[in-house]
Amino acid sequence: MSNTEAEQHAQCMQRFIDTANGMKNEGMPTRVISAALMTASGVYATYTVAGNNGGLNPSGVEKVTAAYKQSLENIQKAKREQVATAAPAAQAAGTVSSES
Repeated sequence: MSNTEAEQHAQCMQRFIDTANGMKNEGMPTRVISAALMTASGVYATYTVAGNNGGLNPSGVEKVTAAYKQSLENIQKAKREQVATAAPAAQAAGTVSSES
């Protein structure tokens, strides 16, 4: 991804998150929002590959599934790194107990 595509990706992602947070603030359950986002993403992924009148064949489903899996793994790795980086800084600031 070029910088422009990376920036566009981040902007699009933030817009989806902002919309989801707005729905949550309106009282929609987060599990419903999450499921709807996943369904919408699947519909759009199918449209991107096959257009409005087509569908994915089994290998296409596998490719989209693999892309989702990789994205989720990347998100979890980033979350773990964020927590690992934040913990020593918080401990140094005296906000985290070193006791187990």
